[in-house]
Amino acid sequence: MKVLTLALLLSLPGAPLFPQKPLPQPAIQLNKRSKGGRWYFAASGHAVYCYGPVMTVPRANGELQRVATFCRDGSAVVPLKD
Repeated sequence: MKVLTLALLLSLPGAPLFPQKPLPQPAIQLNKRSKGGRWYFAASGHAVYCYGPVMTVPRANGELQRVATFCRDGSAVVPLKD
């Protein structure tokens, strides 16, 4: 009876002989971005490596400030020294 059951299971179309391993999920890594970044001098006095564009944004007092975007340290926006 066991042999008959085993033969029936193996003869079914699409029945895998071995259980398939689950596919690995792609990991989202924020620190690894495409090449093409650039070093900038931050207003805090440190050098930062950023991948995004440099933008001009208004401050709270109405003045404009240059910022670098998408930096390697995880910051989305870093004020730049003029």
